[in-house]
Amino acid sequence: MSRMTMSDQYAQTGMRILMIAPTPYFSDRGCHVRIFEEARALMAQGHQVRIVSYHLGRDLEPVPVERTIDVPWYEKREAGPSWHKLYLDLLLLVAAVRCGLRFRPQLVHGHLHEGALVGWLVAKLLRVPLVFDYQGSLTGESLNHGFFKRDSLLHRLFRAVEGGINRLADLVLTSSTPGRDELLENGLPEKRVVSFPDGVDSMVFRPLSRSAARQRLGFSDDLPLVVYLGLLNPYQGTDLLLKAAVLLKERRCTFHLLLMGFPDEAYRVRAEQLKLAGFVTFTGRVDYDDAPLLLSAGDLAVSPKLSTTEANGKLLNYMACGLPTVCFESPVNRELLGDDGIYAEPASAEDLARSIEQALQDHDDLQQRGKRLRLRAREEHGWKRRASQLEGLYQRLLTVAK
Repeated sequence: MSRMTMSDQYAQTGMRILMIAPTPYFSDRGCHVRIFEEARALMAQGHQVRIVSYHLGRDLEPVPVERTIDVPWYEKREAGPSWHKLYLDLLLLVAAVRCGLRFRPQLVHGHLHEGALVGWLVAKLLRVPLVFDYQGSLTGESLNHGFFKRDSLLHRLFRAVEGGINRLADLVLTSSTPGRDELLENGLPEKRVVSFPDGVDSMVFRPLSRSAARQRLGFSDDLPLVVYLGLLNPYQGTDLLLKAAVLLKERRCTFHLLLMGFPDEAYRVRAEQLKLAGFVTFTGRVDYDDAPLLLSAGDLAVSPKLSTTEANGKLLNYMACGLPTVCFESPVNRELLGDDGIYAEPASAEDLARSIEQALQDHDDLQQRGKRLRLRAREEHGWKRRASQLEGLYQRLLTVAK
């Protein structure tokens, strides 16, 4: 009898993959969507996946989740650094070791920098390869959230720790090509870094009934509606978006801005201060299952995220729902939207307002852009295709490890 190849073995039994998620998974935001959809797509290919995460969040079928012990005083679900993570990640390590000893994964897949560090320890214990899902700079994110000041001692310390973590994994997956280029410039070997952009399930995120969505939200069919879905914070450009709304109001542009996401309390107050009542509606947190319908209410989507190297996964959800999109000019956004994106000058509320106003004036152009973006999402960014790519990368690692 001929010896069974590793590929044949995987085809019959599937791989066992342990994912480390140092976050309150699932909390209806960007990186959580990537984690969930990666895991679900791998399971659809016949692999076994376990996610280990914090005590907060909720489970989404069909992906099994194991959690740390409950920490009743920690309830933060939004993105951003926190000193609480020092002990939360120790608890995560304990939970991951327990799961790993029972599940016996063939590889560990760590999300974000803390997940890569915890994953490295677990992978060493179990003697399996480590994949690091790099979704942007930990230091850059901390700076953008005001966790420390630029060139401070803490800034230098984070930069050194981040550089060390980047080198721990057998393979680093970056969520954008610019992110990969940044790591290569910082000295990581080319063979250990692969660009692995976000994907989208175009059967879940798809154009649904515009009228039904607007009826649910209480908007008339003839109102030009600009939609945003995601976290609300300065880093995502929410402040600039409200400034742009003020400019659009001053220009007597007919529009309404639908902001879907959290935390929204401070921005509700800010919108009132800016006299935007009647021009802006906040929904608060939107359930993942409700997102396709609510997005379908829009004529135009907007994503004013400021980072030039981090992934911008919400663009794929917009695209799959057939929504033309305004965003800031950046390599990451261009990589996803191509020539069908509507680009404003980076960090400019004035140009963001101008781009939105001009886009809303040509309804036919918006419809054609939306159709092309939907097709692009289906053909180039579907999760079935992404899962096959990831499966190949895993197999390569396991073949080398053997």
